[in-house]
Amino acid sequence: MEPTLSERADALEQRLSDELNRAIPVRSVFAVSGDRDPRLPLDDGVDLARATGRHLLMGDDDRLAPMPARPTLLDFFERRFAPAAHVLQSAALAMRAGHSESVILACLLHDVAVIGFIRGDHGYWGSQLVAPYVSEEVSWAVRAHQSLRFFPDPDYGYEYPQLYREWFGDDYQVEPYVERAYREAREHRWYGTARLVTVNDIYAFDPDAVVDISMFTDVIARNFRQPEEGLGWDDSPSSHMWRTIARPTRFL
Repeated sequence: MEPTLSERADALEQRLSDELNRAIPVRSVFAVSGDRDPRLPLDDGVDLARATGRHLLMGDDDRLAPMPARPTLLDFFERRFAPAAHVLQSAALAMRAGHSESVILACLLHDVAVIGFIRGDHGYWGSQLVAPYVSEEVSWAVRAHQSLRFFPDPDYGYEYPQLYREWFGDDYQVEPYVERAYREAREHRWYGTARLVTVNDIYAFDPDAVVDISMFTDVIARNFRQPEEGLGWDDSPSSHMWRTIARPTRFL
């Protein structure tokens, strides 16, 4: 049964009332830089808060799926990360190929920064994000894949991705720091782990391939040190990053 005009008016009034009572979420300068010049005066919501008598958001954003009190990696995959088909397919490919659990987990986490935090220099950000919870081999492989993906290795059957030619152009040249990182990685004891991440990277996603993260529950349990307090609340060197992902519009 369709609501009456009076019922619709009441619902609208309630929605507007709820909006007035809701704390004001604010996106950080970094989140909007590029869309706006970061040198411009910051629209931090303070004037709006004063004008409306509202408060600024200092907790959870109720527009987002609520996080449990002690969030796990699976909770972040399910409630904060962008569609993770890419990393799930990558990890599944590594599992089917019979690679070690270190390689499988590195494939699952290699683009975790892209899908949950930040795209630029994502290998470095992702490595820092997971370093307190995984082996040094896995965190190093996550970082190193960023440079290795630009350089072919015939011994592993890895070629420069055609997709990069489409995205960046045929004349694209990596920056010097990427070249240096590649040269250092070539001599590293875990080069093979990081190289296998690039081998199992998926550059043409299969929209029909469905991979559930539960496929990796046991691998995660054995190789990802879940803090008892929950990711973001255990005071590790990357806890602040997990809290930022969980509460991206917190004012301070």
